[in-house]
Amino acid sequence: MKKNEAERDENRLEKLIKVQDMCKIYNPGENEVRALDHVNLEINRGEFVAIIGHSGSGKSTLMNMLGCLDVPTFGSYYLNGKDVSMMKDNQLSEIRNQEIGFIFQGFNLIANLNAMENVELPLIYRGIGRNERQRLAKEALTKVGLEKRIHHKPSEMSGGQQQRVAIARAIAAEPPVILADEPTGNLDSSSTQEIMEILKGLHNAGKSIILITHDNDIANQANRVVRILDGKIVEDYFCGQ
Repeated sequence: MKKNEAERDENRLEKLIKVQDMCKIYNPGENEVRALDHVNLEINRGEFVAIIGHSGSGKSTLMNMLGCLDVPTFGSYYLNGKDVSMMKDNQLSEIRNQEIGFIFQGFNLIANLNAMENVELPLIYRGIGRNERQRLAKEALTKVGLEKRIHHKPSEMSGGQQQRVAIARAIAAEPPVILADEPTGNLDSSSTQEIMEILKGLHNAGKSIILITHDNDIANQANRVVRILDGKIVEDYFCGQ
């Protein structure tokens, strides 16, 4: 048993993300804006990390880099051992599909699809057969407590329930990274805490979670906080949870 636990701990400590000297520059030249300014960051497999910063701090740009939605001007980014910083758009699309589960502030659900169909959608893009994707979708919805709402459309659910569908969609295919961009931004305090408890539960089950937020109270519910200001990481600490 101790050997298995040691192996599990070793696996959790593998580098999932490694960012080296990353810069993102807009309008290069005299009026350039350095949205990211020589950022270095490592995130281990199995961590729950909150990246926090106010509007204009660079956190959204960093999220776009980590989510393979954009590429840096300079520097490198290794995700799950792959250097994605120089990849073409079609390669980045494939990485996003295979490696990252996204959760957005606005839920991004399809209005005319029910919960099951919304969760199935990215599985279709992965080429997963109907029976298997229905199994995965139902399993994911059960994990977020919506097994009795699988046939409900977004308009028939509360904001908190819609965000739980979005979480199920993100985790259904077991991606290495869950990237949550202000996932509680549109929710009341009760739904916010429900979503945070689900994220903490996923982390306790071994998921790697990166949470983007401007809210200190939300950030401090993660296990590690990375604070960004003027495109630079100015704090990186563990919360001891």
